[in-house]
Amino acid sequence: MSFVSMPRQDLLLSIDSLASEKQIDRETVFDSLEIAIAKIAKHKYGEEFNIVANIDRKNGSIHVKRLFEVIESPESKGEEYDPFTMLTVSEAKKYNKDASVGDVVEDPLPEPEFGRMAFQTARQIMTARVRDAEKGRQYEEFKDNIGDIINGVVKRIEFGNVYVDINGKAEGYIKNTELIPGERLGVGDRVRALIMDVARSNSGPQIFLTRTHPLFMEKLFTQEVPEIYEGIIKIKSVARAPGSHAKIAVETQDPSIDAVGMTVGIKGTRIQPVINECHGEKIDVILYSEDPAVFIVNAMQPAKVAKIIVDEDTRGAVVVVNEDQQSLAIGRRGQNVRLASQLTGWNIDVLNEAEEQERRAKEVKEKTELFMTGLDVDEMIAQLLVSEGFRTIEEVAFVELKELESIEGFNTELATELQNRAKAYLEKIEKDYFEQGHKLGMADDLLNFDFIKRPIIMKLGEAGIKTLSDLADLASDELVEILGEETMSHRLAGRVIMKAREIAFGITVAENEEENR
Repeated sequence: MSFVSMPRQDLLLSIDSLASEKQIDRETVFDSLEIAIAKIAKHKYGEEFNIVANIDRKNGSIHVKRLFEVIESPESKGEEYDPFTMLTVSEAKKYNKDASVGDVVEDPLPEPEFGRMAFQTARQIMTARVRDAEKGRQYEEFKDNIGDIINGVVKRIEFGNVYVDINGKAEGYIKNTELIPGERLGVGDRVRALIMDVARSNSGPQIFLTRTHPLFMEKLFTQEVPEIYEGIIKIKSVARAPGSHAKIAVETQDPSIDAVGMTVGIKGTRIQPVINECHGEKIDVILYSEDPAVFIVNAMQPAKVAKIIVDEDTRGAVVVVNEDQQSLAIGRRGQNVRLASQLTGWNIDVLNEAEEQERRAKEVKEKTELFMTGLDVDEMIAQLLVSEGFRTIEEVAFVELKELESIEGFNTELATELQNRAKAYLEKIEKDYFEQGHKLGMADDLLNFDFIKRPIIMKLGEAGIKTLSDLADLASDELVEILGEETMSHRLAGRVIMKAREIAFGITVAENEEENR
């Protein structure tokens, strides 16, 4: 890399060649060489001077010079005065007769002679700078490709973790937990994986890969199904138990297209390559629907659903199946219903008809007791309210009066009294709730956070979460740990924290996603 001893046109050609070979900006090579030349010049003329070098981009000529700041007097700079980098106006006029305070004057120096040691220094500086530029280029290239699939060759395997050579440009890393269970990769095997994250490091970009993420499967289908690639068919969601079973929901706005059939392909020609890539993973292709009930029924395939009851307030659904379908609906170790829940974003319970009748009877009993206690009414009136579809005291308190009056056996006087009792009960509950929260030292902004239920908020207060800012500062894993997975899923925890940040700090959803990358 002895650029500085070359004829000037050869120097320019060598710089262009190096920039092309390393796929880095030509200007970066110029800058690196200028720094190397300046370093050599400092060895000769003095490290204390501010010496810079410039290479003419057109003819390759090299210019070396000392730079001086023009000052009024040494006293004007005080302790900052440096006689090696500063000149008074009178001293500066030696280099520029028009020099004034604040200018920078130049003292041209002879181009230094480049002996063996000088070349060695230049080579080291150039090598380091070009390597850093190459690492930076690789980082920027792969950072922009997060979420894309790469092809590579297994380079080595250490403790079950796989290191992948990515087209000779960089090295990717697949942690053993990001490999599909049961697959065995060997050195020299070709492998496809999804770029999950990219981080900077001294040795170059760290490229974290995965073969288990749902997006990996989504991208595989995008490569195999032209209609998905073109946007005619859209993948709405993917749920995976890697290496075992997966469900993928698709939709299209074109009524002439069979989204499921197109995705599977004739005799499975399109889905089979994805199954092979995912180590034989069974894949159910599901038709998406905006109607939650229809979507959930579709997601429960291959089980046949007899009846479904959805609760949009809790995003919970009860799927009722015939007894001979129950084990199929639940799946081995609960896998089918778990994947259906992940795919749809709803909490799904599977019951047979006998269990569902028992559940309904229990639910009716609980609601009847709630109305009897909260409204101070007898069992008959409470059961009438339940039979008319009332589920909560809030519904009784705020429904239009004529709906209560229309219940058989009710009149205006009774309906009005029931509403007054319901409102009084809710006011008492509200007062007790805030009193309990204030005793725990909780702030009103958290007590008024209506994105989650109040018993959950009280549990947060008991765990030391006192303000909405405290909640917003949590990570989703921390929130799940506090409340327990039976109360709060990781997906819901993320939504809760994002909403808390939006209210407490004014952070938008996009900013949340950027922060969590």
